[in-house]
Amino acid sequence: MADKATGIGPDQACVTVAPGICGNICRIRARKIDRRMVSIEITDSAECKQIQMLAGRLEEMSLKELFMPLTRNPVYIAAEKAGCHASCAIPSAVLKTVEVALGMALPQDVQFRFDTEEKC
Repeated sequence: MADKATGIGPDQACVTVAPGICGNICRIRARKIDRRMVSIEITDSAECKQIQMLAGRLEEMSLKELFMPLTRNPVYIAAEKAGCHASCAIPSAVLKTVEVALGMALPQDVQFRFDTEEKC
């Protein structure tokens, strides 16, 4: 049963991503299929055609694929083919969600924050 506070349950992870100025918030869910494989769902991305195309290209991912270098990683290959902007946060969020679902990482929020000039 999923933890209502975190959206995390056994063998699954769910993340809401607010990627920035584009405002195209989406949800990513990874569910463990077996020891080394997860299913991936990207939803609530109706405003972004690139994320819709990315979602259509990513349905499953293996543990081996998760740790492939960026140039061979299926998430980043799919993001490029879908026309995602190079700095789009969604592909990285997919990988983090898969890591948690496979038990390779603990769920922890990730944040980009632009500092004021005084803090730079």
